[in-house]
Amino acid sequence: MLHYIYLHGFASSPNSAKARDMRDRFARINTTIKIPDLNAGDFSHLTITRQIAQVLAEFPRDSQPLTLIGSSLGGLTAAHIGQKSLQVQRLVLLAPAFGFLSHWLAKLGEEKIQRWQQEKYLPVYHYKEGRELPLHYDFLIDAAQYQENGLKRPIPTLILHGTEDEVIPISASREYARLRPWVELIELDSDHSLGNVTEEIWQAIHRFCQLPESCKI
Repeated sequence: MLHYIYLHGFASSPNSAKARDMRDRFARINTTIKIPDLNAGDFSHLTITRQIAQVLAEFPRDSQPLTLIGSSLGGLTAAHIGQKSLQVQRLVLLAPAFGFLSHWLAKLGEEKIQRWQQEKYLPVYHYKEGRELPLHYDFLIDAAQYQENGLKRPIPTLILHGTEDEVIPISASREYARLRPWVELIELDSDHSLGNVTEEIWQAIHRFCQLPESCKI
């Protein structure tokens, strides 16, 4: 039995547009895909380490192989889980947040980062809640340890990334793929949301994951 787990992005949820689309498409081919809520009821104390532990707890107990599909920060998390667990035999990364700290912190600015460190919480807009929620500074401290240079396990990996991505530049995925021959990068005419290329994404996942032709949409 093939197992699939989808990891949503930062300040998102299992009800995001990409998560719903993935759930619907897998349902149409009678294949189960787990989509855990990585907010875990406490977005304010989110860390990548917590996400990794939460997803590992979803793994089948009998060591059956699985595929992780991750979006943005979920993609980065999936890549690090693949480094830790041999059960992960394929990765599909949608606009993965490689180097996200350098991009995000540059946008925040030094003054706001210092205030975050002093006050311990930073207001972050959460798309599911439709409002700002406080995020603890521990998120930043924890995230700093997850660097791409440690990702060296040759897991078959498919990356789909928009050339007009305004959050994580396409150059981040290009550099990641350039150094890893087991990575296939597909560049799409889209932004970070990838909302206009859902069909292209599905076709690429269908091929990469070797889903049965009879199930093809």
